[in-house]
Amino acid sequence: MLFVQSLRQAGIPVSIEQSAEFTHALTLIDIGSRDQVYFTARGLLLNRYENMRLFETIFNRFWVANHTPAPQGRTTRPRARERRGNIVSLMAAKAKANATPLEMEDKTRAYSSAEALQQKKFGQMSEAELQAVKRIIQQMRWRVAERTTRRRIPDHSGDQLHMRRVMRSLTKYGGVPMQLAYRSRKVKPRPLVLLADISGSMEKYTRILLQFFYSVSHSLYNNVESFVFGTRLTRITGQLKLKNIDNALGQAASDVVDWAGGTRIGASLHRFNRDWSRRVLRRGAIVIIVSDGWERGEARQLADAMRFLQHRSHRLIWLNPLSAEINYQPTVSGMSAALPFVDDFLPVHNLQSLQQLGMHLSSIE
Repeated sequence: MLFVQSLRQAGIPVSIEQSAEFTHALTLIDIGSRDQVYFTARGLLLNRYENMRLFETIFNRFWVANHTPAPQGRTTRPRARERRGNIVSLMAAKAKANATPLEMEDKTRAYSSAEALQQKKFGQMSEAELQAVKRIIQQMRWRVAERTTRRRIPDHSGDQLHMRRVMRSLTKYGGVPMQLAYRSRKVKPRPLVLLADISGSMEKYTRILLQFFYSVSHSLYNNVESFVFGTRLTRITGQLKLKNIDNALGQAASDVVDWAGGTRIGASLHRFNRDWSRRVLRRGAIVIIVSDGWERGEARQLADAMRFLQHRSHRLIWLNPLSAEINYQPTVSGMSAALPFVDDFLPVHNLQSLQQLGMHLSSIE
């Protein structure tokens, strides 16, 4: 626990779950082995590669001590019950033996504020908090569920003989099939289509949503299509490909003419189905719509567009920032018309909801 506290004071985030797992793991290894403790700590407590050198420095200073070697006559591993009683005392002894204090800035408060941002709603954040969230979202890495294609590729553990390679190998052994080659179906990630509402009612969430789109686009590369809509539909896939996030978001914002205006979800989705669905919804795409459901157009048109969209996509997900409210009811005309055709209705109001969305996308079958 002293070592975990040292990591937190140095600015390396360590959750309570990680600390508990590390404590349990110490009962399963040789506590006197530096390598075993080091790799156990690094595997369970380190989340970011950029903190690797700082982690190694803290561990080396923490470990420098008058190490007590294990008894020479014992050849078997100590029992877990015997080791468990010595873990705390041994780690505390190593901490006291470290005469050189860590000359690092105490970032415990910063860690606590970062934890608080996980639960705070996007619409209630200050400018400084929005900048911190921007950096966190930019570091997120996304993974989408995979699909099995019809194409087959060489695979040593495949379920079907690769007859072309088998026949080719016959020439080496005089027509005798001494080596068998196999192949299996190729697995590829599903395409992801993002559609975000940028009307006036979604204005306080639009900035975060574009940063979310940027993070997903750069994690999945050419497997993402991004659109925004208010009174009309605008494709921003190319703008989000820029390496600099500020330039990418600025270019996307300058190309959208109906920013913070009215809402015509049905008309925008109808145009998407007519002009873009055949291009971007092939190969079992997952579609994510981000909107609060406020519709100024006809609810019937929205229902027809949603029915078509659900039929063409593998999974249709609707993210609503208002659905996290305790007393929320989808009573507005737009949300009521769209909800029967939605496969997953999820909130998107804080960082924790984005993390849960990432786990959901990777678990879709």
